[in-house]
Amino acid sequence: MLRTRLWMSAVLIAVVVGVLVVDQWLPPVFPFLLLVFAGLSVICTFELLRLLKPASRPSGWLCGAGIAALVAANWLPHLLDWPLAVWPLIAAAFAGFVIAAFLVEMATFREPGQSVTRMALAVWLLGYLGLLPSFLAQLRWLPPSSLDHSTAGLALTIFVPKCCDIGAYTTGRLVGRHKMTPVLSPKKTWEGAAGGLATAALAAVLLDRLGPATVLRQDAAIEIGFGLTVGAAGMLGDLAESLVKRDCQQKDASQAVPGFGGVLDVVDAILFAAPVSYVWLTTLP
Repeated sequence: MLRTRLWMSAVLIAVVVGVLVVDQWLPPVFPFLLLVFAGLSVICTFELLRLLKPASRPSGWLCGAGIAALVAANWLPHLLDWPLAVWPLIAAAFAGFVIAAFLVEMATFREPGQSVTRMALAVWLLGYLGLLPSFLAQLRWLPPSSLDHSTAGLALTIFVPKCCDIGAYTTGRLVGRHKMTPVLSPKKTWEGAAGGLATAALAAVLLDRLGPATVLRQDAAIEIGFGLTVGAAGMLGDLAESLVKRDCQQKDASQAVPGFGGVLDVVDAILFAAPVSYVWLTTLP
Protein backbone atom coordinates (compact mmCIF):
# COMPACT_ATOMS: atom_id res chain seq x y z
CA MET A 1 0.00 0.00 0.00
CA LEU A 2 2.78 2.46 0.89
CA ARG A 3 4.60 1.77 -2.37
CA THR A 4 1.38 2.22 -4.36
CA ARG A 5 0.64 5.52 -2.64
CA LEU A 6 4.15 6.79 -3.29
CA TRP A 7 4.00 5.82 -6.97
CA MET A 8 0.60 7.42 -7.44
CA SER A 9 1.81 10.54 -5.61
CA ALA A 10 4.71 10.79 -8.05
CA VAL A 11 2.36 10.44 -11.02
CA LEU A 12 -0.02 13.08 -9.66
CA ILE A 13 2.86 15.46 -8.96
CA ALA A 14 4.11 15.02 -12.53
CA VAL A 15 0.63 15.77 -13.91
CA VAL A 16 0.24 18.92 -11.79
CA VAL A 17 3.72 20.19 -12.70
CA GLY A 18 3.01 19.51 -16.38
CA VAL A 19 -0.26 21.47 -16.25
CA LEU A 20 1.35 24.44 -14.49
CA VAL A 21 4.35 24.55 -16.83
CA VAL A 22 2.42 24.15 -20.09
CA ASP A 23 -0.21 26.70 -19.10
CA GLN A 24 2.54 29.27 -18.61
CA TRP A 25 2.46 29.67 -22.39
CA LEU A 26 -1.31 29.86 -22.77
CA PRO A 27 -2.72 32.84 -20.86
CA PRO A 28 -5.35 34.08 -20.18
CA VAL A 29 -7.39 30.93 -20.89
CA PHE A 30 -5.00 28.51 -19.15
CA PRO A 31 -6.84 25.66 -20.93
CA PHE A 32 -5.12 22.73 -19.21
CA LEU A 33 -5.90 24.07 -15.74
CA LEU A 34 -9.47 24.73 -16.91
CA LEU A 35 -9.88 21.16 -18.17
CA VAL A 36 -8.35 19.62 -15.05
CA PHE A 37 -10.30 21.95 -12.75
CA ALA A 38 -13.63 21.29 -14.50
CA GLY A 39 -13.00 17.55 -14.87
CA LEU A 40 -12.03 16.99 -11.24
CA SER A 41 -14.96 19.11 -10.03
CA VAL A 42 -17.46 17.01 -12.01
CA ILE A 43 -15.89 13.70 -10.96
CA CYS A 44 -15.85 14.73 -7.28
CA THR A 45 -19.46 15.88 -7.55
CA PHE A 46 -20.66 12.49 -8.74
CA GLU A 47 -18.44 10.67 -6.22
CA LEU A 48 -20.03 12.69 -3.44
CA LEU A 49 -23.53 12.14 -4.81
CA ARG A 50 -22.85 8.40 -4.89
CA LEU A 51 -22.07 8.46 -1.17
CA LEU A 52 -25.48 9.93 -0.32
CA LYS A 53 -28.60 7.84 0.18
CA PRO A 54 -30.90 7.87 -2.87
CA ALA A 55 -33.85 9.39 -1.00
CA SER A 56 -31.84 12.44 0.12
CA ARG A 57 -29.62 12.70 -2.95
CA PRO A 58 -30.03 16.01 -4.83
CA SER A 59 -30.44 16.08 -8.59
CA GLY A 60 -27.25 15.10 -10.40
CA TRP A 61 -27.90 17.36 -13.37
CA LEU A 62 -28.67 20.30 -11.05
CA CYS A 63 -25.41 19.85 -9.11
CA GLY A 64 -23.44 19.36 -12.33
CA ALA A 65 -24.93 22.53 -13.79
CA GLY A 66 -24.09 24.43 -10.60
CA ILE A 67 -20.48 23.28 -10.74
CA ALA A 68 -20.27 24.27 -14.42
CA ALA A 69 -21.68 27.71 -13.61
CA LEU A 70 -19.07 28.29 -10.89
CA VAL A 71 -16.24 27.13 -13.15
CA ALA A 72 -17.46 29.58 -15.79
CA ALA A 73 -17.70 32.35 -13.18
CA ASN A 74 -14.04 31.76 -12.27
CA TRP A 75 -12.78 32.05 -15.85
CA LEU A 76 -15.16 34.33 -17.74
CA PRO A 77 -14.25 37.68 -16.10
CA HIS A 78 -10.57 37.12 -16.85
CA LEU A 79 -11.28 36.23 -20.47
CA LEU A 80 -13.36 39.41 -20.82
CA ASP A 81 -10.79 41.48 -18.88
CA TRP A 82 -13.18 42.15 -15.98
CA PRO A 83 -11.03 40.81 -13.11
CA LEU A 84 -12.81 42.92 -10.49
CA ALA A 85 -16.08 41.13 -11.32
CA VAL A 86 -14.81 37.66 -10.40
CA TRP A 87 -16.02 37.32 -6.82
CA PRO A 88 -19.36 39.14 -7.42
CA LEU A 89 -19.99 36.78 -10.35
CA ILE A 90 -19.08 33.74 -8.24
CA ALA A 91 -21.48 34.97 -5.53
CA ALA A 92 -24.21 35.53 -8.13
CA ALA A 93 -23.73 32.02 -9.55
CA PHE A 94 -23.95 30.55 -6.05
CA ALA A 95 -27.09 32.55 -5.24
CA GLY A 96 -28.63 31.50 -8.54
CA PHE A 97 -27.98 27.87 -7.65
CA VAL A 98 -29.72 28.25 -4.29
CA ILE A 99 -32.80 29.61 -6.09
CA ALA A 100 -32.58 26.83 -8.69
CA ALA A 101 -32.49 24.19 -5.93
CA PHE A 102 -35.77 25.59 -4.57
CA LEU A 103 -37.34 25.69 -8.04
CA VAL A 104 -36.42 22.07 -8.80
CA GLU A 105 -37.95 20.83 -5.56
CA MET A 106 -41.04 22.98 -6.08
CA ALA A 107 -41.51 21.54 -9.57
CA THR A 108 -41.01 17.91 -8.50
CA PHE A 109 -42.65 17.94 -5.05
CA ARG A 110 -44.97 14.99 -4.48
CA GLU A 111 -44.89 14.23 -0.76
CA PRO A 112 -43.24 15.64 2.37
CA GLY A 113 -40.07 14.27 3.94
CA GLN A 114 -36.94 14.90 1.84
CA SER A 115 -37.20 18.18 -0.09
CA VAL A 116 -35.45 20.32 2.53
CA THR A 117 -32.73 17.70 2.95
CA ARG A 118 -32.08 17.54 -0.80
CA MET A 119 -31.93 21.35 -1.08
CA ALA A 120 -29.57 21.60 1.91
CA LEU A 121 -27.30 18.88 0.51
CA ALA A 122 -27.26 20.52 -2.92
CA VAL A 123 -26.17 23.88 -1.46
CA TRP A 124 -23.59 22.17 0.77
CA LEU A 125 -22.21 20.24 -2.19
CA LEU A 126 -21.79 23.39 -4.28
CA GLY A 127 -20.10 25.19 -1.39
CA TYR A 128 -17.74 22.28 -0.81
CA LEU A 129 -16.88 21.39 -4.41
CA GLY A 130 -17.57 24.70 -6.15
CA LEU A 131 -16.92 27.61 -3.81
CA LEU A 132 -13.86 26.31 -1.94
CA PRO A 133 -12.00 25.36 -5.16
CA SER A 134 -12.65 28.88 -6.50
CA PHE A 135 -9.94 30.15 -4.15
CA LEU A 136 -7.50 27.78 -5.83
CA ALA A 137 -8.54 28.79 -9.34
CA GLN A 138 -8.15 32.51 -8.63
CA LEU A 139 -4.51 32.00 -7.66
CA ARG A 140 -3.84 31.44 -11.39
CA TRP A 141 -4.31 35.23 -11.70
CA LEU A 142 -2.48 36.07 -8.48
CA PRO A 143 -1.33 39.71 -8.46
CA PRO A 144 1.07 41.08 -9.48
CA SER A 145 0.24 39.82 -12.95
CA SER A 146 3.34 37.65 -13.34
CA LEU A 147 2.89 34.12 -14.64
CA ASP A 148 5.82 32.88 -12.57
CA HIS A 149 4.25 34.48 -9.48
CA SER A 150 0.87 32.84 -10.00
CA THR A 151 2.45 29.49 -10.86
CA ALA A 152 4.46 29.59 -7.64
CA GLY A 153 1.32 30.43 -5.67
CA LEU A 154 -0.57 27.51 -7.18
CA ALA A 155 2.35 25.16 -6.58
CA LEU A 156 2.50 26.15 -2.90
CA THR A 157 -1.25 25.71 -2.47
CA ILE A 158 -1.27 22.26 -4.04
CA PHE A 159 2.00 20.75 -2.85
CA VAL A 160 2.20 22.01 0.74
CA PRO A 161 -0.99 20.21 1.90
CA LYS A 162 -0.15 17.13 -0.17
CA CYS A 163 3.39 17.01 1.27
CA CYS A 164 1.76 17.33 4.68
CA ASP A 165 -0.46 14.36 3.84
CA ILE A 166 2.49 12.27 2.65
CA GLY A 167 4.60 13.27 5.67
CA ALA A 168 1.77 12.44 8.09
CA TYR A 169 1.09 9.09 6.44
CA THR A 170 4.77 8.08 6.39
CA THR A 171 5.53 9.27 9.93
CA GLY A 172 2.38 7.67 11.27
CA ARG A 173 3.27 4.34 9.68
CA LEU A 174 6.80 4.46 11.09
CA VAL A 175 6.41 5.85 14.61
CA GLY A 176 2.70 6.55 15.15
CA ARG A 177 1.46 5.42 18.58
CA HIS A 178 -1.17 7.85 19.91
CA LYS A 179 -4.49 8.00 18.07
CA MET A 180 -5.56 11.51 17.07
CA THR A 181 -9.16 10.82 15.98
CA PRO A 182 -9.93 7.22 16.98
CA VAL A 183 -13.57 7.36 15.86
CA LEU A 184 -13.39 9.59 12.81
CA SER A 185 -10.12 8.34 11.31
CA PRO A 186 -8.56 5.58 13.44
CA LYS A 187 -5.27 5.38 11.53
CA LYS A 188 -4.29 9.01 12.12
CA THR A 189 -1.87 9.64 15.00
CA TRP A 190 -0.49 12.70 16.75
CA GLU A 191 3.02 11.65 15.74
CA GLY A 192 1.87 11.51 12.13
CA ALA A 193 0.29 14.96 12.44
CA ALA A 194 3.55 16.40 13.81
CA GLY A 195 5.53 14.79 10.99
CA GLY A 196 3.06 16.09 8.44
CA LEU A 197 3.24 19.68 9.70
CA ALA A 198 7.04 19.55 9.76
CA THR A 199 7.00 18.28 6.16
CA ALA A 200 4.56 21.03 5.15
CA ALA A 201 6.78 23.73 6.65
CA LEU A 202 9.85 22.31 4.91
CA ALA A 203 7.95 22.09 1.61
CA ALA A 204 6.88 25.74 1.90
CA VAL A 205 10.48 26.87 2.47
CA LEU A 206 11.86 24.81 -0.43
CA LEU A 207 9.12 25.72 -2.89
CA ASP A 208 9.38 29.42 -2.08
CA ARG A 209 13.15 29.46 -2.53
CA LEU A 210 13.54 27.00 -5.41
CA GLY A 211 10.33 27.62 -7.34
CA PRO A 212 9.79 29.89 -10.37
CA ALA A 213 9.19 32.95 -8.14
CA THR A 214 9.18 33.84 -4.48
CA VAL A 215 5.73 34.69 -3.13
CA LEU A 216 6.57 34.38 0.57
CA ARG A 217 9.47 36.88 0.36
CA GLN A 218 12.00 34.12 1.26
CA ASP A 219 11.26 35.03 4.87
CA ALA A 220 11.69 31.94 7.04
CA ALA A 221 9.01 33.02 9.56
CA ILE A 222 6.45 33.64 6.80
CA GLU A 223 7.36 30.42 4.99
CA ILE A 224 7.06 28.31 8.13
CA GLY A 225 3.85 30.08 9.17
CA PHE A 226 2.39 29.47 5.72
CA GLY A 227 3.45 25.81 5.78
CA LEU A 228 2.01 25.16 9.23
CA THR A 229 -1.34 26.89 8.66
CA VAL A 230 -1.91 25.59 5.14
CA GLY A 231 -0.78 22.12 6.22
CA ALA A 232 -3.13 22.21 9.23
CA ALA A 233 -6.00 23.33 6.99
CA GLY A 234 -5.21 20.41 4.68
CA MET A 235 -5.39 18.00 7.63
CA LEU A 236 -8.80 19.40 8.55
CA GLY A 237 -9.90 18.95 4.94
CA ASP A 238 -8.85 15.31 5.09
CA LEU A 239 -10.76 14.82 8.34
CA ALA A 240 -13.79 16.63 6.90
CA GLU A 241 -13.99 14.11 4.08
CA SER A 242 -13.51 11.30 6.59
CA LEU A 243 -16.54 12.67 8.44
CA VAL A 244 -18.61 12.52 5.24
CA LYS A 245 -17.50 8.96 4.48
CA ARG A 246 -18.09 7.78 8.05
CA ASP A 247 -21.53 9.33 8.12
CA CYS A 248 -22.34 7.68 4.77
CA GLN A 249 -20.76 4.39 5.96
CA GLN A 250 -18.28 4.21 3.08
CA LYS A 251 -14.52 3.60 3.20
CA ASP A 252 -13.60 5.59 0.05
CA ALA A 253 -15.34 8.00 -2.30
CA SER A 254 -14.64 5.53 -5.15
CA GLN A 255 -11.80 3.32 -6.44
CA ALA A 256 -10.70 5.64 -9.25
CA VAL A 257 -7.17 6.27 -7.91
CA PRO A 258 -5.18 3.16 -6.83
CA GLY A 259 -3.77 3.48 -3.32
CA PHE A 260 -5.93 6.49 -2.46
CA GLY A 261 -9.53 5.63 -3.27
CA GLY A 262 -11.48 8.25 -5.17
CA VAL A 263 -10.53 11.57 -6.72
CA LEU A 264 -12.18 13.29 -3.76
CA ASP A 265 -9.86 11.35 -1.45
CA VAL A 266 -6.91 12.93 -3.31
CA VAL A 267 -8.07 16.56 -3.38
CA ASP A 268 -9.86 16.79 -0.01
CA ALA A 269 -6.89 18.45 1.73
CA ILE A 270 -6.50 21.06 -1.03
CA LEU A 271 -10.16 22.08 -0.74
CA PHE A 272 -9.65 23.37 2.81
CA ALA A 273 -6.09 24.59 2.21
CA ALA A 274 -6.99 26.79 -0.78
CA PRO A 275 -8.86 29.57 1.11
CA VAL A 276 -6.11 29.76 3.75
CA SER A 277 -3.42 29.98 1.08
CA TYR A 278 -5.44 32.59 -0.84
CA VAL A 279 -5.60 34.83 2.23
CA TRP A 280 -1.84 34.49 2.76
CA LEU A 281 -0.90 35.15 -0.85
CA THR A 282 -3.28 38.06 -1.47
CA THR A 283 -2.57 39.95 1.76
CA LEU A 284 1.22 39.74 1.97
CA PRO A 285 2.73 43.16 1.17
